[in-house]
Amino acid sequence: MDAEPRECVPERPVRQRRLDWREWAPITLLTLAVLVGAGLWLAGQRGAADLVWAAVTLVALLPAGWTTVRQLWRRQFGVDVIAVLALVGALLVREYLAGAVIAVMVATGQGLEDYAQRRASRDLRALLERAPRQARRRAPDGGIEVVPLDQVAVGDRLVVGPGDVVPVDGTVEEPATLDESVVTGESQLVTRGAGEQVASGVVNAGAGFGMRARKSAAESTYAGIVRLAEEATARKAPMVRLADRYAAAFVPFTLLVAGVAWAVSGEFLRAVAVLVVATPCPLLLATPIAIVSGLSRVARRGVLVRDGGSLELLGRARTLLMDKTGTLTAGRPRAAQTVVAPGGDRDEVLRLAASVEQLSPHVLAAALVRQARAQGLPLSEPADVTEEPGRGVTGRVDGRLVRVGQLDGEPPEWAHRVRERAELAGRSTVWVSDDRGPLGAILLEDPVRPDARRTVRRLRESGLDRLVMVTGDRPRTARQVAQTVGVDDVWAQCSPQQKVARVQEESGRAVTVMVGDGVNDAPALAQAHVGVAMGATGATASADVADAVLTVDRLDRLADAVEIARYARRIAVQSATVGMGLAVVAMVAAAVGKLPPVAGAFLQEGIDVLVIVNALRALRGGLRHRDVPPRTRELIDRYAGEHDVVREVLNRLRDTADLVATRPDDPECVPALREAHRRLVDEVLPHEAAEERHLYPALADPLGSVEATSTMSRAHVEIARLVDRIGGHLAQHPDGRLRRDEVPDLLAALYGLDAVLRLHLAQEEEDYFSLNPEAGQESSGR
Repeated sequence: MDAEPRECVPERPVRQRRLDWREWAPITLLTLAVLVGAGLWLAGQRGAADLVWAAVTLVALLPAGWTTVRQLWRRQFGVDVIAVLALVGALLVREYLAGAVIAVMVATGQGLEDYAQRRASRDLRALLERAPRQARRRAPDGGIEVVPLDQVAVGDRLVVGPGDVVPVDGTVEEPATLDESVVTGESQLVTRGAGEQVASGVVNAGAGFGMRARKSAAESTYAGIVRLAEEATARKAPMVRLADRYAAAFVPFTLLVAGVAWAVSGEFLRAVAVLVVATPCPLLLATPIAIVSGLSRVARRGVLVRDGGSLELLGRARTLLMDKTGTLTAGRPRAAQTVVAPGGDRDEVLRLAASVEQLSPHVLAAALVRQARAQGLPLSEPADVTEEPGRGVTGRVDGRLVRVGQLDGEPPEWAHRVRERAELAGRSTVWVSDDRGPLGAILLEDPVRPDARRTVRRLRESGLDRLVMVTGDRPRTARQVAQTVGVDDVWAQCSPQQKVARVQEESGRAVTVMVGDGVNDAPALAQAHVGVAMGATGATASADVADAVLTVDRLDRLADAVEIARYARRIAVQSATVGMGLAVVAMVAAAVGKLPPVAGAFLQEGIDVLVIVNALRALRGGLRHRDVPPRTRELIDRYAGEHDVVREVLNRLRDTADLVATRPDDPECVPALREAHRRLVDEVLPHEAAEERHLYPALADPLGSVEATSTMSRAHVEIARLVDRIGGHLAQHPDGRLRRDEVPDLLAALYGLDAVLRLHLAQEEEDYFSLNPEAGQESSGR
């Protein structure tokens, strides 16, 4: 494998340095010319010095004048006309040194703008430079061939060598260690096991591995990212609208001050001095630099914004509309609970259902198979599988006929209770049956993202006044999610056309952002001031019409983008305001004859450098949240994974409580209670104790204080108390029978523990595990 040529990633550092020197060459030459003129002037050759300075002024005037004439011809009126008038005025009044200094100032400003834009947009360029161009494909004869990327087809078997960029979206055939920072923004290495999906654009940080292509190159994740990066870098750096709005008032004001100074004093020199200090580099340079810096930062956080105008609007947004599925929720169902007929085996019901569903492409089938594999259940190969759309799947597993889907006929009493429970909880129900009737039901849910509630709080803190959820889901389910994440309003059962109408209504009141996932959200995304698509999904309609795309399905990155956008816009407006304010003060001084053109030119140069340096502050700061140390991330990841075990124990606990509630005289009650209590003591309590000793102290710094985990510590005490209470009841029953008088207290302990533990897990995932969303999402999605 090592003998094969590695995929080429362009290396351009030397060439880039040469390009930088060439771009700074005009400034260097003009500065040297001004210094030569100064040398001639000091040597007494003032005529020669004026000739050199006049040449420098003319060299700057010709291209600037031609550009201004073309803009005026197109009816584009901008602030750069002042610089042209200042150069012309300097020549007319023979203030050649002032003209030369203005020329150097304009060239320096342009050079600083180019440098800052390169500095700020280097992350976008890096995306383009890292784009894979070829792939290693296994040939039919068993060899490996290097082929252009556009020749890779769905189903091709590929090889990714050490250090290679994954060429297309695919499925890993063997364990792989990957650096996903380019796509997700996360610096930690991740491990993908056989059968897991991998996105194009990530880098193989370990040994070579095989994979099977799941999408073509044009439809893969990285292709969508590259398209957005190309658009972002190709479009003119932003705040043009803001600069033009300022120009509409600033240019006439400058000409008025210059004209009044000339008319009152009778000295054209004063008018030229006013024009010199009014040269509007703060508008031409500082504001675009700040916004481009913001574009770079959001790209590093895993958010690609198409242009600076969109970033500016994001920084002004007051209303946020969010789709539910795939935005506030994980977007893929998970098996939350398996309920079985009296005397049934939960693991066996899940195993039978997952075995039959292995061949189905339905999203619910994938959830069942994923849950069974997560529990380590051995799946059998099904036979005689048939699928009836809208009804379910039928097949034989180990010779036994199994049906998975809707329930036929009148359900038994226990099934009625399961159906009511699922309806109240807003869950979907998949029934598992055989020839004799229903064996059990698997309750599916689309879990709320662990980081959703924290992100909603951060979005509100960043200045968004109104947060609304729009969804096509049922009102009960929509309200439950809305209450969980804490939005202001919810609109349920919305069609795509109704979503568009809602966006139009909100957009009429304030700058509105719409966040969605899926083709049905595309019209609403296009209608909003800023449309944001969740996840880079290649050529999907939602990503194509969106103004911004989250390159990883993490809602917290949207909060990062809003905070950065507001900060960048604030720096841009601040730079323009301060720069223009200082220029107005200098204009007044020049108008009354206190500031000659040469001194004014040097003063304006200092103002330009000041505001440009201030604009570069947008490359740092603005984010509220704290970084989590790597050691703490490891702890979060470990304990988030253990939540799956706790939830499994909880499901058993709930079944035991239902058994005690419905059949307290059943001989199976006490054995079931003893098994549930054993797992609580052996698995749940050690987990809670370890969190108390290791995780909570490590969270003190990211959360701000040790008091931030005090309520969770109190929950640990209550959990231990309830477990001990259940154990106390069991100690009184050596004969294996429950007394009727103790059933109410036992049920209070069982259901109370179930409620406290579920709430505790949810709070930990929202408040703590969302600090490392990779861990939180993995845990919640199983």
